[in-house]
Amino acid sequence: MVLHARIGMVARHFGGCIFCSERGSGEHLAFETSIENQVKNYFSSYRAARANKFILYFQNFSNTYDSLEKLKMKYDTALNTASQVIQEEKLSKEIVGLDIATRPDCINEEICKLLASYQENYHVSVELGLQTANDATGSLINRGYSSKDFTCAVSLLNQYGIDVIAHIMVGLPNETHDDIANTVHFLNQHDIQGIKIHSTYVVKNTALCKLYEEKKYSPITLGEYLEEVTYIITHMNPNIVIHRISGDAPKELLVGPEWNLHKKLVMNGIFNRFEKENLWQGMWY
Repeated sequence: MVLHARIGMVARHFGGCIFCSERGSGEHLAFETSIENQVKNYFSSYRAARANKFILYFQNFSNTYDSLEKLKMKYDTALNTASQVIQEEKLSKEIVGLDIATRPDCINEEICKLLASYQENYHVSVELGLQTANDATGSLINRGYSSKDFTCAVSLLNQYGIDVIAHIMVGLPNETHDDIANTVHFLNQHDIQGIKIHSTYVVKNTALCKLYEEKKYSPITLGEYLEEVTYIITHMNPNIVIHRISGDAPKELLVGPEWNLHKKLVMNGIFNRFEKENLWQGMWY
């Protein structure tokens, strides 16, 4: 079993997408501490006992947004600290991968060369937040880059043999089923290796929360979400690994929808539907 040891870094700019809190997607992380301490704290936690192989995951904000020298220092610090802890504690564990979450407009050839330099010893992957192929929605949610930027980033990463994991969101403001279908079609035209499907939820102190309070946005229902996720999976290239079918927010920050607190409702809902209706990934690809 392989687990992600998640690490936090810094934001590219202030503001960010309307659904993100000031901590980006890392509400669960204590990233105000150093990278060394984040790694050490993880390996001293109960989570580290659940696996013997690990992927170091730079999760929240834009983890390729810095000078090459500083990026290399951060990646090396995480990898070297993990290896040192494993060696000193004589743990039967291994670091097998480096996973970097970032923005498509923070990918260039020099970044790809740096990431590729780790491939001799680790499986390297990059996570890109597409969210939607609809650039009008992208502008509305303050994504800050276009679908063309996503295409260019994927093409560059492909050239260096770096796996790409795309993030998409269901339930974004003003999106319809047609938007979901177009996003799936868009992704199927790219050489990506994985996707993460996220539900759109409202957390405190965000621009989306303000829209919700002003009754200008209504979260998607559980039934609607299950319907859309079923469509995504059955129409997605069967060679693409689905890493996630729902996102979750901390209970103390979540404004809505309430069902987001119950991940088993989503998991069981999808599994039961696929079994009952004899569905599988890519059957309508």
